[in-house]
Amino acid sequence: MKTEKKTNLNKIVQGNIDVDSATIAAGEMLKALGVDLSDPSLKLTPARMANSYAEMITPVEFEMTTFPNDNFYDELVLVKDIPFHSICEHHLLPFIGSAHVGYIPDDKIVGISKLARIVEKFSRGLQVQERLTAQIADFIQSELNPKGVGVVLVAEHTCMSLRGVKSIGAVTVTSSLKGLIRESDRSRAEFFSLTK
Repeated sequence: MKTEKKTNLNKIVQGNIDVDSATIAAGEMLKALGVDLSDPSLKLTPARMANSYAEMITPVEFEMTTFPNDNFYDELVLVKDIPFHSICEHHLLPFIGSAHVGYIPDDKIVGISKLARIVEKFSRGLQVQERLTAQIADFIQSELNPKGVGVVLVAEHTCMSLRGVKSIGAVTVTSSLKGLIRESDRSRAEFFSLTK
């Protein structure tokens, strides 16, 4: 059973995250970076930091709603431009972008809002874009057993745009294809033409 923990900002975070310890650690890190936490405007910054990260790395569970494919629809279903954000596991900075998620149904179809929920579920946590792309495709494949799955993520990584090389505006594109969307030239071409 999940436990709930309240912080001094009255924010509730579920799961096994120790927000109080994270707040102390955030304060220590900020002090080590020379931040004066006695400033009234910074006093609650460590708790805000801990709560922000706790929220961004806690997956949001949902119920996968599927329906029988009574009309035997066998063409591509695509939801484009699903906004997402995740945290780079190497620098703990966000990467932000959009997901294009499609599938070719077999026996089941899914409530289309659930495609956005799947993206959100796997975006929460410390991630790399390549793994995130594969996890979304693998989950759809395992839950629906469709004839094909296609996932494309396009994201700007702030660990690359705000630090290091500082390539503002550069985007990273990853894809994961399964079944007909990978094997059929026609289906693959249709998927990529519609995700542009």
